[in-house]
Amino acid sequence: MKWTAVTVNLHKYRKAGQDLGVYVRIISFLVAGCLFFFIALGLLGYAQARWSNTTPSSSMKGLAAAVSSQFFMDMMGMEMPHLQKNRQSFTFSQANVSGFLFSLVTDLNMKDPKTFIAREMPGLTEDRSVVLRKSSTTGNDGPEDYSPKGDALPKIGEGAEGSITANPTAPKEGDAAVIGPAVPAPSAQPPKTAGKNVAFIYQTHNTESYLPELPGVTDPDKAYDSKKNVTLVGLRLAQKLEEDGIGAVHSDINYPAVEKKFYYPYSYKYSLKTLQEATTSHPDLKFYFDIHRDSQRREKTTVTLNGKDYAQLYFIIGGKNPDWKENEQFASQIHSALEAKYPGISKGMFAKAAEGNGVYNQNFSPNSVLIEVGGVDNTLEECYRTVDLLANAITEVVLNVQKVDGGVQNDAKEAKKN
Repeated sequence: MKWTAVTVNLHKYRKAGQDLGVYVRIISFLVAGCLFFFIALGLLGYAQARWSNTTPSSSMKGLAAAVSSQFFMDMMGMEMPHLQKNRQSFTFSQANVSGFLFSLVTDLNMKDPKTFIAREMPGLTEDRSVVLRKSSTTGNDGPEDYSPKGDALPKIGEGAEGSITANPTAPKEGDAAVIGPAVPAPSAQPPKTAGKNVAFIYQTHNTESYLPELPGVTDPDKAYDSKKNVTLVGLRLAQKLEEDGIGAVHSDINYPAVEKKFYYPYSYKYSLKTLQEATTSHPDLKFYFDIHRDSQRREKTTVTLNGKDYAQLYFIIGGKNPDWKENEQFASQIHSALEAKYPGISKGMFAKAAEGNGVYNQNFSPNSVLIEVGGVDNTLEECYRTVDLLANAITEVVLNVQKVDGGVQNDAKEAKKN
């Protein structure tokens, strides 16, 4: 009798079991990783809400505002291939992802050879301000813009809301936070701008303040206040322009008090609404001045003229604005007027593209400029002295522009008559 031999190939089942074990471990790692990620995200969100003035939702909104619409379209294109119109420009293509990872690790961009020598060639690096026009005191230091610490900004809703005021007058006795040089009342003579309000002064970062005006505060990153701040400097400029015969409108809107969910990185969105509102109410506005405070220390923001200390100025041009050259041309006239009469007051003109906002609402008008008055260690009185001189320079430029525009309009009228 013959017996039939039966052999069982256990190796095949053993290999299948090993593969299954690998899959189980991979899935376990992925599940554990996702669980850890969301737990960490929740803890970070709790910490952010607990120790800062921002909420996780506002941070996500900031992230969404920072990326382009094409990015979201490409994300959808990962699920709907017909949305991928151009594979070369597709955000998540192999070339773009590998290029991003290479730039992340090396800080070099293969498509931009400039990045290979930017660190060795001054002015080429994108994350620094670039000097457009120097002055007698420019030196090697440029403006610095540090964001406030989480607990530095006034609480949301703190302080008066403020408003947009035409032809502002000097504050009543006792209302001014600091008594500076006296501003004479506007004369009864007709304004040089033919009764029109042509200059608008506002402050995007309206709570920026100065350490000497904040008793007990020594940290420059905490130089912020809802009352004693750069808004008073802007008001002073508007008052001086009125005295010089330039019709002015001033905004002292306090954005942390006006915006219910105030988020500091949205500051230029808030001030854009102010620009639109002011232009609607005062259609003759033509010149726009956004007044800020620099973050550098006293030795880099102060100059002594005729025995008195003055806060120095920085003119900032938004390099991301496609028409930045028009703004540069306007600002350069004010800078040159200051440099000719009061050398040392202006630190020069600088362009910023990669830092912060990069546009600064200067695409709103070619006659728009951001001016930083003094640094964290300057006093309001030093800033008042400076904006008095700044007002004289602005008046000179505005009258020249008005004269040129008036001449063009008169020539057009004469041609039409003929």
